[in-house]
Formats: sequence, C-alpha cells, structure tokens
Amino acid sequence: MAQRWGGWLSAWDNVHVEAEGCREVDAERVLVLLNTIGRGKTSGVELEQTHVKGAVVFHVRHGKVTRLVQYWDRDRALTDLCLEE
Repeated sequence: MAQRWGGWLSAWDNVHVEAEGCREVDAERVLVLLNTIGRGKTSGVELEQTHVKGAVVFHVRHGKVTRLVQYWDRDRALTDLCLEE
C-alpha cells in the first residue's frame, strides 16, 4: 500500500488532503468527506480543477482502525453507505 501511495503522491506538487466533514455511520464506521488539493508535476493541472471530492470510511473496533475504505468518488461512498449528503 505504501508503494502505491508513494507512486501516486510522487506525481504531484504540494498535494494534501483536507477533511471537509465527518459523520458517524454506525457504532463501528466513520465517514470522512475529503478534498484533495495539489498540482501535477508534469501537466500543471490543479487537482481542484478536476473536482476530486472523495471520502474515506474508517472501520473502528475497540478504539483502533481495523479497515479503511478509500473512495475517489464521494457520491459512490454515500450510495454504498445508503446516505445522502
């Protein structure tokens, strides 16, 4: 996982992720809505221009994250979780 993330991150300048909000899905899951910001090293494209609004679902048990599900498409996350924004 670290190698894949490292490869993806290396294509961008000043890439960072901002949490837009979070909400408890149930007793063991938390949804975090994300905005990804950065500029392509080669293309110069701003990630904000591509409207990269994703989400992460953290599965938590006994105070520890046991699973993390990354969504590049926020609407897909909301649909999968039967939630509306």
